Amino acid sequence: MPQRTDIHKVLIIGSGPIIIGQACEFDYSGTQACKALKKLGYEIVLVNSNPATIMTDPETADVTYIEPLNVQRLEQIIAKERPDALLPNLGGQSGLNLCAELYKEGILDKYQVKVIGVQVDAIERGEDRIEFKKAMNALGIEMARSEVAYTVNEALAIADQLGYPVVLRPAYTMGGAGGGLVYNKEELKTVCARGLQASLVGQVLVEESILGWEELELEVVRDKEGNMITVCFIENIDPLGVHTGDSFCSAPMLTISEECQKRLQEQAYRIVESVQVIGGTNVQFAHDPVSDRIVVIEINPRTSRSSALASKATGFPIALVSAMLATGLTLKDIPCGKYGTLDNYVPDGDYVVIKFARWAFEKFKGVEDKLGTQMRAVGEVMSIGKTYKEAFQKAIRSLETGRYGLGHAKDFDTRTKEQLLQMLITPSSERHFIMYEALRKGATVEEIHDITKVKTWFIQQMKELVDEEEALLTHKGALPADELLISAKKNGFSDKYLSQLLEIPEDTIRNHRIELGVEEAWEGVHVSGTTDSAYYYSTYNAPDKNPIHTDNPKIMILGGGPNRIGQGIEFDYCCVHASLALKKLGFETIIVNCNPETVSTDYDTSDKLYFEPLTLEDVLSIYKKEKPLGVIAQFGGQTPLNLAAELEKNGVRILGTSPSVIDLAEDRDLFRAMMEKLEIPMPESGMATTVEEALKIANQIGYPVMVRPSYVLGGRGMEVVYDDENMIGYMQAAVGVTPDRPILIDRFLNHAMECEADAISDGTHAFVPAVMEHIELAGVHSGDSACIIPSLHISPENVKTIQEYTRKIAEEMHVRGLMNMQYAIENGKVYVLEANPRASRTVPLVSKVCNIRMVPLATDIVTAELTGRPSPIPQLKEQEIPNYGVKEAVFPFNMFQEVDPVLGPEMRSTGEVLGLSHSYGEAFYKAQEATQSRLPLEGTVLISVNRKDKPEIVEVARTFAEDGFIILATGTTYDLIHEAGIPAKKVKKLYEGRPNILDMITNGDIQLIINSPSGKDSVHDDSYLRKAAIKAKVPYMTTVAAARATASGIHYVKTHGNGEVKSLQLLHSEIHDKE
Repeated sequence: MPQRTDIHKVLIIGSGPIIIGQACEFDYSGTQACKALKKLGYEIVLVNSNPATIMTDPETADVTYIEPLNVQRLEQIIAKERPDALLPNLGGQSGLNLCAELYKEGILDKYQVKVIGVQVDAIERGEDRIEFKKAMNALGIEMARSEVAYTVNEALAIADQLGYPVVLRPAYTMGGAGGGLVYNKEELKTVCARGLQASLVGQVLVEESILGWEELELEVVRDKEGNMITVCFIENIDPLGVHTGDSFCSAPMLTISEECQKRLQEQAYRIVESVQVIGGTNVQFAHDPVSDRIVVIEINPRTSRSSALASKATGFPIALVSAMLATGLTLKDIPCGKYGTLDNYVPDGDYVVIKFARWAFEKFKGVEDKLGTQMRAVGEVMSIGKTYKEAFQKAIRSLETGRYGLGHAKDFDTRTKEQLLQMLITPSSERHFIMYEALRKGATVEEIHDITKVKTWFIQQMKELVDEEEALLTHKGALPADELLISAKKNGFSDKYLSQLLEIPEDTIRNHRIELGVEEAWEGVHVSGTTDSAYYYSTYNAPDKNPIHTDNPKIMILGGGPNRIGQGIEFDYCCVHASLALKKLGFETIIVNCNPETVSTDYDTSDKLYFEPLTLEDVLSIYKKEKPLGVIAQFGGQTPLNLAAELEKNGVRILGTSPSVIDLAEDRDLFRAMMEKLEIPMPESGMATTVEEALKIANQIGYPVMVRPSYVLGGRGMEVVYDDENMIGYMQAAVGVTPDRPILIDRFLNHAMECEADAISDGTHAFVPAVMEHIELAGVHSGDSACIIPSLHISPENVKTIQEYTRKIAEEMHVRGLMNMQYAIENGKVYVLEANPRASRTVPLVSKVCNIRMVPLATDIVTAELTGRPSPIPQLKEQEIPNYGVKEAVFPFNMFQEVDPVLGPEMRSTGEVLGLSHSYGEAFYKAQEATQSRLPLEGTVLISVNRKDKPEIVEVARTFAEDGFIILATGTTYDLIHEAGIPAKKVKKLYEGRPNILDMITNGDIQLIINSPSGKDSVHDDSYLRKAAIKAKVPYMTTVAAARATASGIHYVKTHGNGEVKSLQLLHSEIHDKE
């Protein structure tokens, strides 16, 4: 069948900011779809609010809009662009929900937009719990027994019939939001109320608990003629009760019989046929190993987190193929070097793939580390090996949690068997590490199976690893017998872990095994739909099948590893661009990474992809095999930088800024000496390793001080400390953060404006495209602060100073490539806070707003020593940028309802959005709208601020009053506003009696909250206020700076109305050289 000719222009909706449950796998699927459709000759209009993506680059689609994802904005774009078709199933849950809303409001019909790929009624059949149940009943496919409730009382009645425990699932949500498992009536009342509120349509499904069953997933692809193939069978090793996003899983299925897999496939095909999806669908089943019952849990009629995993696990590019099928092609039309055409595809790889999740519990004080039906993971890794043991141990060392094997995590090896078994009762992120120690302490496979319901085969495999480790431990202090070492390597024990167990240097182990001829070999994973493309994984269990090319000079790029808070998609963005730029310069590019969600692990981003952990052992093996001219470490965030020095010691050439310079920037004393030489001011500071030193330094500098460990990304372990008592507490808790690396103590700049500048430097000249101004004051982590680019409130003299300091520092440090500088301005004086001689998380942001290709320019400089090309820096001119971009961070507080959502020096955001406009006020308003908390244009605003903020709040209150808002205020905040002659009402705080603010927020009487935390001054905790705001979805600001921005944004939109939408390409055309 030929492709459709009745459509020419296709609208693709992206998935918005990265949140828990919806990460960069949608950048991967959206980017692939754009590639496929462009190749077929369609014009593409793309909408997404997330600037840190490859898909929003001006080159990816023909027309790109970085706009908030909601019906009003999409209608503006559709009216302006008039697309013929909409492809909704590549933008995650956001894309699907928006398509359904556009359809319901009649907008698609009004502008004659056809939906391709998945029909609107199919979305409903897949997402609406009642519709889905009807469809399953019609097919005679069993589901867990359940009923739908619209009120809490209905839910109570249903639960009585089914018997507790029951699971609650709200309709049209994702990542298990708002749902949960409840064991009694009281719990049901709380969770059900929350669920009804989280659901788009106010319905919650109450279903029987199938806890402890096997959770199995199939990834199915269907074309318009009804041909279907199963791309991948995924077995969740954690049984039902843990959300699949948190669950540890394997592909292919390792313990499920052929016969059972056939039954699952047959049911999945019937379901997908009935829903009529074209493209990829993820179908989740539960199987009871005792009674052999199979029930279907749910389907996702879209590319999902699992489909990104399935694509990378099998080499079948699901999103790419889905986009081609949506245009009317069939599986028979797509040729493939291995299967002839794709309709003959079967998953037949002879290797094991493991996915393991990465969490961020340490970032959220007060959150219990406990896994359930609501997703908690912020990222994941995938590893490939020949055997389960090998793949499992590779996954553990890919996580970058400082663990290179399963044993001796935290203090688990000091606990008794009874304590460990007790800890296993509630699933947590440490579950498999606890199981390992319990086996070591003599727990039986059966005992562990009874508690965890993990299949005995997996526990048995783990027990064999424990036994092997115990045998190795009898050889402490020396090399074990050769056959023991060889066996350990085949079973996935890493050199580093062996060196920790045996207490001998890692090099000794590596050199000895190489003498024995035990080295990594590589096998390829064929990419379906291509003649002979493949990517590679290492194994100690097979001969080498890795063809090496020597036609072009090679360069290796180290990726960023798993997504986590502080190191996300922005670094992947840099790696992808570096790879594309190197290809243009005539190099063969090699990428090493282990994150299945990303564009960098897409087979055609680089010439050769190694799907491997980023550890010394794995990277050195590849380096030895491929012999590249050099390695680029500055684009993947902290991960490759931590490896750089070790690699250099082993004779690897690091291109660009040298690792010693990176160390210099981290070493406070060396850096301070350099700043003194350059006569650049820094806040007073010191370094301490003991409590006594810390107190002495803090008292010299004067409180408040900012404390943090050295060498971290994302402000891990950073705090503002106000007195001796706090300092003693911090130092006692902080010992474990970084061994042999001191704690840094700086004077905390009070009421200072923070700003940052990204620069490109060639070692002698540096260019700064724009200075970014943070909206939140110093003390809020730069990754969490909203920021304005180009800056608005910084005086021209200060901007000049910042550019000059940045240039001086880049030249003095001989930075080659990218660099990020953080500054604070206190009373008109610019202080340097820190220098990061590497790519930072703002690179995509600066690139998009200023229309400058930062990474390709940096790549050109980094490789100049090989290509002899002149530096591009002297040709760059300062630009006049007539538009403002406001970046706003997105936080997972709605998933962690017990956490106080207040901002500080430790980074807690998972993603970001961008608002663009020629007016700063509107750009800020759009950025808030894009985080899904739209600012109100009328109604009631509640103001309650702490002592420090009182003087400045009056002018903010005045702006709100002039814009017609009713003002409520508490205590002394009220007195101040009232004395200034601004009309306001006084309201009660929680402990002052009823009705109080909490009652008003809960009843929906308040539309906007401005509340800076009372902090240490107050006896009463006011975090209830901010937690209530999140629960009631009321926009809230926790700093006066943000309140001021909010007031000006609301004022602008009230006076000018909703502005027109402009594409990124149009905004870029308005930028010109400064006169």
